[in-house]
Amino acid sequence: MNRKDFMGKIGVSVATAALFPWLKSCSDKAISDISGNKARIGIIGTGSRGCYHINNLLGMPFAEITALCDIYKPHLEDASLICPNAKLYNDYRNLLEDKNVDGVVICTPLNLHGKMTIDTLDAGKHVFCEKSMAYSMEDCKRVYDKWKNGDRVMLIGQQRLFDPKYIKAMEIVHSGAIGDVVGIRNYWYRNNNWRREVPEPALERQINWRLYDKYSRGLMTELACHQIQNGAWALNLLPEKVMGCGSINFWRDGREVFDNVATIFTYPNKVHMTCDYIISNKHFGMGEQILCSKGTVDLVSGLLYYEEPLPSQKRSGIEQLIAQIEQGFFSNSVFAGTSWAAETASNDIGIPIVPNVTRNDGASSVGAENDGSFQLMEAFCHSVITGEQPSKVVEESYYATMFSLLGDQATHEDSVLDLPEQFKIGYLNQ
Repeated sequence: MNRKDFMGKIGVSVATAALFPWLKSCSDKAISDISGNKARIGIIGTGSRGCYHINNLLGMPFAEITALCDIYKPHLEDASLICPNAKLYNDYRNLLEDKNVDGVVICTPLNLHGKMTIDTLDAGKHVFCEKSMAYSMEDCKRVYDKWKNGDRVMLIGQQRLFDPKYIKAMEIVHSGAIGDVVGIRNYWYRNNNWRREVPEPALERQINWRLYDKYSRGLMTELACHQIQNGAWALNLLPEKVMGCGSINFWRDGREVFDNVATIFTYPNKVHMTCDYIISNKHFGMGEQILCSKGTVDLVSGLLYYEEPLPSQKRSGIEQLIAQIEQGFFSNSVFAGTSWAAETASNDIGIPIVPNVTRNDGASSVGAENDGSFQLMEAFCHSVITGEQPSKVVEESYYATMFSLLGDQATHEDSVLDLPEQFKIGYLNQ
């Protein structure tokens, strides 16, 4: 998606700009201001996600990849083929000393995020680190404090911040057009064991780090971290407590992290947000819905559903059928009533909130088309060149990680937890 399409989809209003102030870096003026400049970028971690970012950066005229680093030689060699002019390193500390690197992109196992981010800031370089921000709440707070007390730019890989569907949906929710938020629903279902092929046993934990407690916090930091932001955006509040449970009930292959988890977050206004994750059944895919008293916004499909369709939106059976075919949906309820249907269920097929929606089914572990990742990296390059920190993105990412980690703790303890005072940073209702 190019910038014109992106800005056209979100149609930034005053309300949108207040909710998403970081979008300033995506404007035509912002990009014009850096014309002729280059953000010199070093990549630490050249695996699948690292190469995903590399390919996005190669499509930006104001970005130049000057250095690559990985301790796994095959990944480094693969990345060097698409960045033949980049200097190669097998120790990230040497990359941080490279004077031809202005900004660093970190795509490594979670347990390394905190230290590498702090080291990058200490080296005087701007930093983009993949989510989650850090492995523990203590590490996360150290990263935040290091950034807050310095003068370098930091972004975390929460690409939904730049996804047009989410931006427009939250504007609708905050406008009050579909009533009060009464619930938030998130789930992400896959049928994939998360295990990658290992060329030799000695590399098992290096390659399959997501499966082991020493390196990973499992489904809450890998999947929930993206979706937990939905509550803060929709309610302008942070949770006051979370309860959870988890287990290994299918992939009994020596892994240490749960293969299914479920959590419930409770907000000060008594609204609940559910987050449910399974990696042994993919039927329902990925879902994120904001439930309001007069309607529902489906963040994944980019559709708006009214509880009671407006007169102008009521359609005949044949009109509904045509619309379903055009949007790729089908339901036989157009032809005849079902023998049984839930009393309050709706058969409304929904109204697109942005044109030409790209739907992400959540199956990819690397990145989805038009999910905001390109714009997020574009914003980082803009910040590397200008030194301007996009507003609110660090705080949004900080709490997304914090509550992912708190949810993970709750799933291991089967308990109800609140965020300790020492980890609150005075944002939203805190």
